[in-house]
Amino acid sequence: MPPTPPTPSLGFPEPITADPPEAIARPLLTQSWLDLTFLHWAVDPADVAPLLPPGTVPDTLDGVTYVGLVAFRMHRVGWLRLPGIPYLGTFPETNVRLYSVDEHGRRGVVFLSLDASRLLPVAVARVGFRMPYLWSRMAVRHSGDTVMYTSSRRWPGPRGAHSRITVRIGEPIGEPTGLEHFLTARWGLHGAFFGRSMYLPNTHPRWPLHRAEMVECEEDLVTAAGLPKPVGGPVSVLYSPGVPARFGRPARPAGIRTP
Repeated sequence: MPPTPPTPSLGFPEPITADPPEAIARPLLTQSWLDLTFLHWAVDPADVAPLLPPGTVPDTLDGVTYVGLVAFRMHRVGWLRLPGIPYLGTFPETNVRLYSVDEHGRRGVVFLSLDASRLLPVAVARVGFRMPYLWSRMAVRHSGDTVMYTSSRRWPGPRGAHSRITVRIGEPIGEPTGLEHFLTARWGLHGAFFGRSMYLPNTHPRWPLHRAEMVECEEDLVTAAGLPKPVGGPVSVLYSPGVPARFGRPARPAGIRTP
């Protein structure tokens, strides 16, 4: 049996804040996330740790970490301060994500998979940024107070990995719980960018969150991403009409911004 890799020595994790800790004056990327549904299940940190980038460990709340299945509409992705692209930059997306913290205490998310319905952005993200984007047939449909998200993976696979999620939107949340802040108030992304382990900061307005009821959830994206099949229903179901977002320049593990 191979030896267990050493756990990185962490600084004290930064506080969880509903608002971004700093502004991004010169964004690398701009986009909007619309019609989001957040589904979360508790998972054992030991199952998550091998899937995280070097220099990070699972971020936990009361000793528990989570896997998120987040379905939404990406809207008008744009570079720098250029206007967002209406067609190629607008598409449904469903991602499987984990929660991480690095040696500097920076909390973030780690994407295990990102299913999207536009082939060209998927290819650019995979080749240029080594992001785990996958091309899928997808749709987002509204009917009254319900939203349905469907996806079926095309390339690169496993072909046919799918999701079918329907939620009923409830009342707005005045003050999110500690868990709801933990799962949604994330101001960076840990991953491999340009061949290096990096941290990509992001900002957006405070989430407008709603309670939501899960009507249907049939999926195998979580297991396709390398995690055990979730047991039971999600411990948290949230909906948001969305926010505009900005991503700044990536920082290396040492915390130094790239030129």
